[in-house]
Amino acid sequence: MEAFSWTVITLALVAALALLSKILFPKRPNLPPGPKPWPIIGNLNLIGRLPNQSFHKLSQTYGPIMQLKFGSYPVVIASSPEMAKQFLKTHDHIFASRPQTAVGKYLTYGYLNVTWAPYGPYWRQARKIFLTELFSSKKLESFQYIRVEENRAFISRLYALSGKAVVLKEHLSRLTLSIMSRIVFGKEYFGMSKSESSIMSFKEFQDTSDELFLLSGVFNIGDWIPWLNFLDLQGYVKRMKALTKKVDHFYEFVLDEHKARKEGVEKFVAEDMVDLLLRLADDPNDLEVKLTYDSVKALTQDLITGGSDTSANTLEWTMSELIKQPNLIKKATEELDRVIGKERWVEEKDLENLPYIDAIMKETMRKHPVVAMLPPRLALEDCNVAGYDICKGTIVFVNTWSMGRDPTLWDAPDDFRPERFLGKAIDVKGQSFEFLPFGSGRRMCPGYSLGLKVIRSCLANMLHGFNWKLPENMKTEDLDMEEVYGLITPRKFPILAIVEPRLPIHLY
Repeated sequence: MEAFSWTVITLALVAALALLSKILFPKRPNLPPGPKPWPIIGNLNLIGRLPNQSFHKLSQTYGPIMQLKFGSYPVVIASSPEMAKQFLKTHDHIFASRPQTAVGKYLTYGYLNVTWAPYGPYWRQARKIFLTELFSSKKLESFQYIRVEENRAFISRLYALSGKAVVLKEHLSRLTLSIMSRIVFGKEYFGMSKSESSIMSFKEFQDTSDELFLLSGVFNIGDWIPWLNFLDLQGYVKRMKALTKKVDHFYEFVLDEHKARKEGVEKFVAEDMVDLLLRLADDPNDLEVKLTYDSVKALTQDLITGGSDTSANTLEWTMSELIKQPNLIKKATEELDRVIGKERWVEEKDLENLPYIDAIMKETMRKHPVVAMLPPRLALEDCNVAGYDICKGTIVFVNTWSMGRDPTLWDAPDDFRPERFLGKAIDVKGQSFEFLPFGSGRRMCPGYSLGLKVIRSCLANMLHGFNWKLPENMKTEDLDMEEVYGLITPRKFPILAIVEPRLPIHLY
């Protein structure tokens, strides 16, 4: 018995010493490589005007997975398909949430949209509504007539400008905003000027949308160094509050009109996406989490801005690259003339038979991804990725811009070569991790199918119906291709182009 007691005591002492050793000398986590942080600011000094390019340069030194520190927060950057797959697929459930930042707080009614809502019951329900109620195949098919009508109006406007230099962004934005306005709101709310039915002109809404995407991508110091937040050193929070006040007035107007339209109507049939959202808000029995009117406004903003600006920017980048290489336009028109002929315009059913048009679109998304870095993800628990310890609370960015410039993935990545996609099984649906224009996993863009329809049909008809060139005083080598960083990445300077008809207008 005495020997047994000493054995128990010895084992207890060993266990206590082991526990004390862990407490006093904890095992240091094996973190990804990265530059040494400065006191207080961490590595914020290394981030320039275009963070995607800053991260790209750092990844060439520290590798495809690296850890930085922004203020007091650990930040991991993934810059390769293998690392993207780890975060977006293998461990997607761990990295499915979003960090709480000023963007989500002030620009989305307190994290109530699909993009910035934290992972949980509300986000799962909102995404389900988008996928099953708003972006189902049946629903998108029912809105095809809107896309056709707005494309015809767009083409007519281009014909009226024959031989003139046009600011492409203005016309492309008007097209995509008109499509989304009719789908989401049931009518075009944005005229060329204010009216009784339009409290915001097209230009005003475009300006607010540009500001929204810019502010949604900024690196706000107060997010990373919370004790400096009250100072609003960059003035971003002030701008966010002013923008929210402005757009909220517009969304209140839209909701009031929709509520008045169905008041007193028995068996009211929802006609547009706002109708559907209001029905769900007014009849919460079908929902796990009740939708408030602020939820409806936040989700509506997701739809109208995400569905219009992203498509318009992709199309503007596409035309910028094509005008620099007229031989590519020639190849595209040869395919269009062969498949479609010169007696009609391109219809959506034709798109699957136009592989070169599809390749042009994909090459644009590779070289000029609309979202240069996927919105940040938040680690919900400790995780091991590729042998490295990623601690709970770490914020993760996937740099899609960097992957599009990787010479180990793409031959001559700085060149615009649509041919690289011909005959290749590289899709846009989040399964080809070297190419993620719409993201991947739980947080993948739920409206990607609508975006593809708008982009491909518009591009095909722009090339089929018109010739495009730069103004005479401009040379292709002088065409500036500088970008502006935000949640999306547009051209810094809108492109001017001369438009000339290829086909008679009566065919349209």
